[in-house]
Amino acid sequence: MFNRLKRALIGRPLTNKAIKSEKYGVIWGLPILSSDAISSVAYAGEEILLVLLPAVGILAYRNLLYISAAIISLLLILTFSYIQTIENYPNGGGAYVVASDNLGTIAGVVAGAALSVDYILTVAVSVSSGVDQITSAFLFLKPYSILICIFIILILMIGNLRGIRESSRIFGIPTYAFVFGIIAMLIAGIVKIKGGYTPPTTPLKTVEPVTLFLLLRAFSNGCSALTGVEAVSNAVPNFKEPSVKKAITVLILLSSIVLISFGGISILISMYHIVAGDRAVIIQLADYIFGRGFMFYYITATTFIILVMASNTAYSGFPLLLAIMAKEGHMPRQLNKRGDRLSYSNGIILLSVLATILIVVFKANVTSLIGLYAIGVFISFTLSQTGMAKRWITTKSKNWLIKTIINGTGAIVTAIVVIIVGITKFREGAWIVIIVIPVLVFMMLKINKHYRAVAKQLRVSPEDLQSIKISENHYRNRVIVPIESVNKASIRALRYARTISDHVIAFNVSIDEESGEKIKKRYALLDTDIPLIVKYSPFRRIVEPLLKFIESEEYNYKKGDMITVILPQFVVRKRWHNILHNKTRVYIEKELLKHKHIVVATMPLQLHDDDDIEDK
Repeated sequence: MFNRLKRALIGRPLTNKAIKSEKYGVIWGLPILSSDAISSVAYAGEEILLVLLPAVGILAYRNLLYISAAIISLLLILTFSYIQTIENYPNGGGAYVVASDNLGTIAGVVAGAALSVDYILTVAVSVSSGVDQITSAFLFLKPYSILICIFIILILMIGNLRGIRESSRIFGIPTYAFVFGIIAMLIAGIVKIKGGYTPPTTPLKTVEPVTLFLLLRAFSNGCSALTGVEAVSNAVPNFKEPSVKKAITVLILLSSIVLISFGGISILISMYHIVAGDRAVIIQLADYIFGRGFMFYYITATTFIILVMASNTAYSGFPLLLAIMAKEGHMPRQLNKRGDRLSYSNGIILLSVLATILIVVFKANVTSLIGLYAIGVFISFTLSQTGMAKRWITTKSKNWLIKTIINGTGAIVTAIVVIIVGITKFREGAWIVIIVIPVLVFMMLKINKHYRAVAKQLRVSPEDLQSIKISENHYRNRVIVPIESVNKASIRALRYARTISDHVIAFNVSIDEESGEKIKKRYALLDTDIPLIVKYSPFRRIVEPLLKFIESEEYNYKKGDMITVILPQFVVRKRWHNILHNKTRVYIEKELLKHKHIVVATMPLQLHDDDDIEDK
């Protein structure tokens, strides 16, 4: 039943050869990788206003334009910088690979940890913001915000598990629909003002003077508009050939759309004197410009969808980033395995689970989550730009000085933003990210240390391989079959034991002599020369008597002997039946595997369904 449901939800498995057809071009790559950055225009301006309006009143609108201009300038710097990254690191990984290659392992792992945190927050913030937009239009849905968020993440997860190409088709069209709606609103909004429309105004008082710290706080909020710019450089391998050219085209288009949309929305907010409050800013703009007609609901619907779809940028980048890190031993190897539909399904599921936890903990509150948001991505920006600047200084390739200036400027500006965000948002939750990133770095380094230690212990040199003779009888194999009772499962295990060794014993642990005598009598009825050893365990221990027996003179174990312990096990047909039977075998196996001279094998006996037995 589970497999049928899985096939219905994510489709039939794809062969390895199908990976080429799963990649996307410019048309579908743009909406998939730009939805995060494009969607940010729906709330970046609002987050700036939330800082400025209560403090400086009407002056907020003029300062909004200044801050928006600064953010757009930073966007242009990052765009030029990431073009260089794509050209020089076409295998993906973005900041992680750049920092690792040029600044060392620690810097690379820090960049990877920061990007991972950013991707998780992208899903949490985008889904929460999308639900906030729709509940602003339909207030009766407000109490169900968290449940709606969880449902949406489930849909996103299933859609991405269906594969790269199919998810791009599913989630691509809403991005284009949103861009069309924003452009239409920008044109209509400016035309309406130029036509003499005077929007209603709310009296606003200046409570405090415009200070540098206030502007920096607002700037740090607005920098959320730049998250997602790095996604294209992370996902270059997902493009069809020529992948580098297509990725650069998508990055330029992405930046152009963000520039027009974010800048245009900021201008409209200033023109219409929108007040951030219970209703989302972009919904208020649509209401003023279009009224409660078709376009109002179109903007509402597409804004909701694009904010949700913005998560798809993370679903594209996060699993690929983890796969690259796993390949280099900084994350569990399972994250480098493709699923049935050739997507990195373990990374997709992990992202969904972590984002859901964040949404539940922070109660789908965008303002609370936004405090954690920008710092991770700007740390990765800084390390990426620093790494590229060092690369040009080291290699001194063509136009290296100009490239160094571009990436160096990007590194300095983004580093300043990290400091600003860290200070201004420390109390709002940035401290959590500042703690989480070092913890993740520590974990990743420990994982890598473990993998290196395992590889070192398993490594066999080519010279040693030539001297090893597998055909030699290097070990004497002795077999023990632990039996709880004399039944079909234990008898089958004893029969198998005879096929692999002449030195076989049956071993039983009884809690008292009465139980021991009972099993001895039943075992005596068997036509076998395999001896039965019964040991008593008044403290109900199972493994300890077996290990003690192996080491005793009675068993005559000699160094170099291999002990194969065959554990009989019956296999039930239905999963829920497993909870009705104890897991003694699992415990025994776990304890025995701690000893290098003991081999553990399981001898299964498949049982019939209960109904079949009843019928007979």
